[in-house]
Amino acid sequence: MEPCGTLILLNFNGGLELLCRSTKVHHVDVELKPGADGLIMKDLLCWIRTNLIKERPEMFMKGDSVRPGVLVLVNDCDWELSGNLDTRLEEKDEVVFISTLHGG
Repeated sequence: MEPCGTLILLNFNGGLELLCRSTKVHHVDVELKPGADGLIMKDLLCWIRTNLIKERPEMFMKGDSVRPGVLVLVNDCDWELSGNLDTRLEEKDEVVFISTLHGG
């Protein structure tokens, strides 16, 4: 039987875990869109907004992307070096979201 999605490890830090029921680490199976040849960050972010963020999604996302002040790492590499929203994700990739904004 073929897998129906892509297994990804998500890690939320810097306060973002509070948006996900205070859970920092999530092992998720993201279902691919019909006809898609793989998973990209834009689709993952949409999946996160629908399936993980239970309150105040505006604290994590702005439009189709993460808010300014959220650092995104894909396998320890800044997503800006791999294509931002078009970054291709593979099975067992690790995506880390870190809020760089802190109240005082």
